[in-house]
Amino acid sequence: MKTFKYRHEYKYLVDAAQLAMVKSRAMAVMQPDSHVAASGKYAGAYNIRSVYFDDSENSCYIENENGTDPREKFRIRIYNHDGNRISLEWKYKHSLKCLKLSCPLTREQCDSFLRGGNIPDSCGQPALLRKFTTQIRTRQLHPVVIVEYDRMPYIHSLGNVRVTLDCNLRASARCEEFFDPNLAMYPTMPQGMQVLEIKWDEFLPDYIYQAMMLESLQWSSCSKFYLCRKYTAIEKSFKY
Repeated sequence: MKTFKYRHEYKYLVDAAQLAMVKSRAMAVMQPDSHVAASGKYAGAYNIRSVYFDDSENSCYIENENGTDPREKFRIRIYNHDGNRISLEWKYKHSLKCLKLSCPLTREQCDSFLRGGNIPDSCGQPALLRKFTTQIRTRQLHPVVIVEYDRMPYIHSLGNVRVTLDCNLRASARCEEFFDPNLAMYPTMPQGMQVLEIKWDEFLPDYIYQAMMLESLQWSSCSKFYLCRKYTAIEKSFKY
C-alpha cells in the first residue's frame, strides 16, 4: 500500500530588505532549483500560474478565512506560461503540515474543466483525476481565480529542504483566459511585500534555520489563494 509523506510548511511575509537578506543567505548554504531559468525574463526564477477551484458555497475561501483545519484545495498549474506541461494538483493542509498530490492533464481535459463543458471521462485515469471529477459533479467545483507569481527556489538535500521566495503576487478572475500569456493581472500584496516559504520533511537543519534568521521574521498563515481570491471576490461580489 502506497504511503504519502507530509511536509512541514512555514510562511513569512518579508519586505525588500528581508528578501535581499534571505536570498543572499540562501545562496550561501543552499543551491538553486535545477528548473530555474539561466537567462531571459525569469533568470534565476520561474513563473507559476495556477487556477483554483471552489464550490458554489465558496467553501475553500471561507475555510481559509476561518482557519479551518484540516482543509483541501484543487488547482491546475503551469510554468512559464507553457501549456505543454499541465498539472492537476490537490493540496491538503493539516496544522502546519501539507500533503500535495499531482497528475498530468491534457490541454483538452484542462479546457473542459476551465470552461465548464462536458466533464472528461476519468475511467482508467489516475485516482486524483477521478477524485477531482467526482467533486466537480457532487460539489459543483468550478474555476474561481488565477494566481500568478515569480518564484526563486533554493534546495538542500538534508531534510529535503526547500526555500522559495515568491514575488509579484498577482490575480485575475478571468479563468477562461488561463493560457493567455498577456492576461492582465492585478497585484494583491502591499507594495514591497513578498512571500517566503520554507518546507522540509523530517527535520530542518539548524544551520539553515540560523542562516535564514527565521527567529527575526514574523510567521504568517497567509495563503496566496486566499489573498488573490479575496481581491477578486470583492470585485465580483461572489457572483458567477
